[in-house]
Amino acid sequence: MSHTLGIRQAQKQKTRQALLDAALQLLEEQSLSSVGLREVTRAVGVAPTAFYRHFRDMADLGVALVEEALGSLHLTIGEALKEDGDGARIDRTVALIADLVRTSPAHVRFVARERHGGVAPVREAIGEQLRRFADEVAAAFAQRPEMAGWSAEDLQMLAGVYVDHMVMTASALLEAGPEGEERISSLARRQLRLVGLGRIHWLD
Repeated sequence: MSHTLGIRQAQKQKTRQALLDAALQLLEEQSLSSVGLREVTRAVGVAPTAFYRHFRDMADLGVALVEEALGSLHLTIGEALKEDGDGARIDRTVALIADLVRTSPAHVRFVARERHGGVAPVREAIGEQLRRFADEVAAAFAQRPEMAGWSAEDLQMLAGVYVDHMVMTASALLEAGPEGEERISSLARRQLRLVGLGRIHWLD
């Protein structure tokens, strides 16, 4: 009996992933608000009623795509923040973003487009993920001796600058394509070093 349940669960997960993948492919050229549920199920080859076994509606599917795109990055970025020295942290963070754009361009495009898109639950989910990143960056900054004396408000402000820059860099890399990757990455590293210099003198 448990073997049968295991097979059913695996098939359910496979169908759910197929729906996410089909939606992501359709979103290459259009926004989430213009993609219909029937388009997604037709691409997968299942009945529209099957969709509701996995998602409440297209907004719910969009929120799942946000988690798929950004959820796993928290641990990776946390590791990058532990690097010793600003140069190493900057290099690793920019390399991480470039790798994400290289390996998951459709996810990056989806997040960039829907961050200010018309589907409120998805927009809110992206905002929440970015706030989590900012909180994690601020917490990492707070542990550094050279940032003693910074207020929680200023730490959060600085963390927001870094997260916004991360999103901006990802969008620029996506637009530039493989041939522009090194140019954009180099510019991003220089910009972050400039922010770092300003950080050093903030309490002056």
